Amino acid sequence: MPIMEKQTARDKKIQMLPKVPVPPLKQTLDTYLKCVQHLVKEEQFKKTKAVVEKFGAPGGVGEVLQKKLLERRDKTTNWVYDYWLEDMYLNNRLALPVNSSPVMVFPKQMFRDHKDALRFAAGLIGGVLEYAALIDARALPVDFARGQLAGTPLCMEQYYRLFKSYRYPGLKTDTLEVQMDAASSAPRHIVVACKNQFFVLDVVANSKQLTESEILSQLEEIMTMAEKADEKLPPFGILTSDGRTEWAQARDALTKDQTNRDSLALIESCLCVVCLDEPSGLEPRDTNRALMMLHGGGREKNGANRWYDKSMQFVVGMDGICGVVCEHSAFEGIVMVQCSEYLVKYIAAGASKMARSSSIRKLPAPRRLPWKCNAHIQGLLTASGDRLQRVVDNLDMDVFKFNVYGKEFIKKQKMSPDAFIQVALQLAFYKCNRRLVTTYESASIRRFQQGRVDNIRSATPEALAFVMSMTDERANVSDSEKIRRLIDAINAQTNYTIAAITGMAIDNHLLGLLRIAKELNVAKPEIFCDETYLASNQFVLSTSQVPTTVEMFCCYGPVVPNGYGACYNPQSDHIIFCVSSFWENTQTSSAVFVKALNESLEEIRDVCNRSGAAATKRADGGQGADLRP
Repeated sequence: MPIMEKQTARDKKIQMLPKVPVPPLKQTLDTYLKCVQHLVKEEQFKKTKAVVEKFGAPGGVGEVLQKKLLERRDKTTNWVYDYWLEDMYLNNRLALPVNSSPVMVFPKQMFRDHKDALRFAAGLIGGVLEYAALIDARALPVDFARGQLAGTPLCMEQYYRLFKSYRYPGLKTDTLEVQMDAASSAPRHIVVACKNQFFVLDVVANSKQLTESEILSQLEEIMTMAEKADEKLPPFGILTSDGRTEWAQARDALTKDQTNRDSLALIESCLCVVCLDEPSGLEPRDTNRALMMLHGGGREKNGANRWYDKSMQFVVGMDGICGVVCEHSAFEGIVMVQCSEYLVKYIAAGASKMARSSSIRKLPAPRRLPWKCNAHIQGLLTASGDRLQRVVDNLDMDVFKFNVYGKEFIKKQKMSPDAFIQVALQLAFYKCNRRLVTTYESASIRRFQQGRVDNIRSATPEALAFVMSMTDERANVSDSEKIRRLIDAINAQTNYTIAAITGMAIDNHLLGLLRIAKELNVAKPEIFCDETYLASNQFVLSTSQVPTTVEMFCCYGPVVPNGYGACYNPQSDHIIFCVSSFWENTQTSSAVFVKALNESLEEIRDVCNRSGAAATKRADGGQGADLRP
């Protein structure tokens, strides 16, 4: 099928996608009360209930805001998109590494030498160019939903931002710029970071795209240039690892000089950044590889060999530690996964191609990006490095491979693997803290035009009932009662998931009502000043399922100082968990949480097995069959 026809077919599919709905006001307020009641003290809940009822009363402020929100839905492609983007990312002042940018850790590579690593990097760049060409031609096959309500076509917009996005730091709020109208035939370049220096590598010469052999020769040239001590410039990339306001101030200082403006413009317009990292000196365990992707090990290692504002940074470590660092405001994890899997397969398929390729053209040399520095900027570089080091020292990361079972066992119980794992996470948290907390699980709303995500609030009353039955030794709850409560918890989780992916969850809706109130210049409604609402938006447990079909895993940091980040990748016979927390907070420990999670998964399996055995025994009329797992 010619590309134009594909594009038309695709566009028709996307045009068919509905707009994100605005849920009924009463439904959202009722769900909100149900979500928070068991997480706050009784006295506090009474107060919250009164505030919510007043907000939702006939003729009250809630109805006015709801009406305006419905009007906004009619006028826009996606009523929540801008609100959500600003709230989730652009207004956030925290540094991107660890706090915001997720990473994908590739399978460990066994490089014999530098040349081997550069060959891998050249293959990676070849794959990026091929994938970018598919995106430009709108030739990527449309994604269809998997899991709950499978088979629905999904919005593809996020893919078109993969290589065309740049996040500019601002003093109060950042700006996400997407160059959608740039002609795809324009000469394209990537930026290569090597030894904290930045180089422009043109991927097109004399209107012809570079071959992988040519890219390899250019990368070798870059490595040679980066070695020259007399040409070494300060590590400007470290500035992008800073808090967003600090980086915005530093960028203002940088742009006073034309040389710096020109260098910034080349980085801001590149296709992607490729970071050639020095050996980390660490044992390449999963946890260490995750840390190297998340923050580069600080300025003493590869922390300055990055440019965090660019949406895609591919890291190729000389020690075989490789992966992708993503600026998250432009797209979700699944888009990063699809791209990463394409690249890993592309490199594996082309490993022997390069040796056979034809002779190399005489190419213009790559260019080192020049920077002008002064005492003020030098001070900013030092301060940014100090702050990055604090982030590095504070991150407590534990990548844990649970090998006892995977999603096949869970499916045999006729349960949703995602819901099952979410309930296990609640049990693990309860074991550590004797309470449940507001939990975030990202839910894709790509079934709708320009859909991004809403939140599944996994700490349900049903989950609490189940975890209490598993942890209360005095109650002596029977296995059949535990299983009943487990099924209730999984059903509650599944029902909330379906509500979220069909645009009926509460978080986006409440945010929309809050933002409309601000736009109308009315006093902030009491519901949004209430202690419960403020606490319910502090996600102590921030989770997401990022499944892959290739051996790799995704991870990120916690979103609050006293919280955990928990990313998981369920495979048929094992589950990879990446648990993060901050050392500074004495209430959290990734190792303690992982131990509790391991116990929880085994205990839930044991209950399922005992319950299954008992059911089989009853069916067999009490014949004592051997039912060990």
